[in-house]
Amino acid sequence: MSYTALYRKFRPDTFADVKGQDHIVTTLKNQIKANRIGHAYLFTGTRGTGKTTVAKILAKTVNCENPTEDGPCGDCRICRAIAAGASMNVIEIDAASNNGVDNIREIVEEVSYSPAEGKYKVYIIDEVHMLSIGAFNALLKTLEEPPSYVIFILATTEVHKLPITILSRCQRYDFKRISIDTITNRMQTLIDAESVSVEERALRYIAKVADGSMRDALSLLDQCIAFHLGKELTYDKVLDVLGAVDTGVFSTLLRHVLDRNVLGCVELLEDIVMQGRELSQFVTDFTWYLRNLLLVQASDNLEDVIDMSTDNLARLKEEAQMVDADRIVRYIHIFSELSGQIKYASQKRILVEIALIKLCKPDMEVSREALIDRIRQVEDKVENGVVVAVAEGAAPVQGATAPKKPRPELPKAIPEDIKAIVSKWPAIVGSAENPMKMHMKTAKLSLGGDNRLLLVMEDGVSSDYFTQNPSNKEQLQLLLADFSGKEVEVSIQTVNSEREFEDNYPDLSRLINMDIEEEE
Repeated sequence: MSYTALYRKFRPDTFADVKGQDHIVTTLKNQIKANRIGHAYLFTGTRGTGKTTVAKILAKTVNCENPTEDGPCGDCRICRAIAAGASMNVIEIDAASNNGVDNIREIVEEVSYSPAEGKYKVYIIDEVHMLSIGAFNALLKTLEEPPSYVIFILATTEVHKLPITILSRCQRYDFKRISIDTITNRMQTLIDAESVSVEERALRYIAKVADGSMRDALSLLDQCIAFHLGKELTYDKVLDVLGAVDTGVFSTLLRHVLDRNVLGCVELLEDIVMQGRELSQFVTDFTWYLRNLLLVQASDNLEDVIDMSTDNLARLKEEAQMVDADRIVRYIHIFSELSGQIKYASQKRILVEIALIKLCKPDMEVSREALIDRIRQVEDKVENGVVVAVAEGAAPVQGATAPKKPRPELPKAIPEDIKAIVSKWPAIVGSAENPMKMHMKTAKLSLGGDNRLLLVMEDGVSSDYFTQNPSNKEQLQLLLADFSGKEVEVSIQTVNSEREFEDNYPDLSRLINMDIEEEE
């Protein structure tokens, strides 16, 4: 006889065997007991949580000749026929391969025929979201008002793809992800029945990798048992089969990252690759490790939430004192982004190496968390007496900050005629003709030697217009004389940037405006 996979061999036959879905099982049992069975059910949830299994148990129970409190008896003729797939009362349809209008029309035509035996004809449509729009429309009327002897059970992992018209006609039941404890206990029961020796720590790791799916957990367990057939299945052997990495490696990697040790990170990754570990699983597990680290730092007494041995938990608490929460959040962001990229990448190792370098070198990023990390890095250097460079051209000193440049000294008094010109400068510029008008707009007003009006301009076309052609400067002085009624001497000064002007020259336009506001 051929071998039967564990998830098929131990598929639940009664409601009592269904684990982790008590809220659904209790409701269905009460409906059957009170004879309030619905005509259309929608089972939703992630893969491997029991949607099809519960649908088959419900189909058996409503047709069973001797139903019990926990579901079908399993011994009557109808139960055996349904279990063998030979019953005409339970029709299971895979919508992924039967998703056209014609397939649904066949169902609609068959619905009119009453069951040859038993009470109900049950249609189980798996992956119902794969039906075409035309198929959904063909099903609507029958789904809303089927004959009294017909029950539709629709199952899907992607409920958001169903039309609202389908959703409104069904009783919806959401299947939850199954907890690690529940999956572990179920696997322990099965391996006892199979007389296989497995470490509890190994079972818990398989349950965590299954991510809430009982079927995935049993498939992984089957794979691990087959690889080490006839031997005790230990935690280390499970890591070998699944290509996973031990928690101690993550601890070492984290300490390399905190020390900004890029070489250590790359060498550790080299060892992981040479051991044949799966990098996608490595990224997922390290992200999970960082999540645990953040939880330990955020609150105490989380032993029940964090699935980890006492020794590893003590090490995690020690590391939580070595790193700030915002830095952990940055690490999680980087590896969460990597988790989405690495799945279909051809060069997985390079992507992981780049991510590790990002962790060690926050200056490669411009995010808020990275900037905070860079500031902390500078603070650490200052506290440890590391040389920090100061202003350009100055010699570095131990733990010193760059001295501030002195601000330009303000003039003690500004001549009245200069004040009048500065206050009327926008009008003076407006009265000039092009191209002088255009070049005057770029000028900054300040006070030069001998209380002369100083026009400061950035080195370029505008400054050349006045400095290289004296007649233009004379024309400007005549324009200012017309406005002030006095002869005004003007000096032209060029600077390389506006910052150089602010650092070396007082801005008369601001000073004059300030005086006017105070007088008002």
